[in-house]
Amino acid sequence: MPIEERERIIIPDENEEEHLFEVLFTFDVDQTGNSYMAVVPAEQKDDEEVEVFAFRYEEKEGEGDEDDLALFQIESDEEWEMVEEMLNTLTEEEE
Repeated sequence: MPIEERERIIIPDENEEEHLFEVLFTFDVDQTGNSYMAVVPAEQKDDEEVEVFAFRYEEKEGEGDEDDLALFQIESDEEWEMVEEMLNTLTEEEE
């Protein structure tokens, strides 16, 4: 069975170095109107313990076909709990 190809995005760190990430999932929260994205570093191997990063994001209309994403770090405990709950739900469905 072929491995599903995940969407990849490049995220610069605080030193402006670019890192390639695979998007695990995105979801919207209707109550707040916010969108969230969970990503893992693309260079991590499947058998390693994977570090998951999550961001709140907003899509900005780019020029032509380019859609730009604005990523924001999640700072509130409520947002983290929501993302963790969604991640746990998705991992349970995969087992």
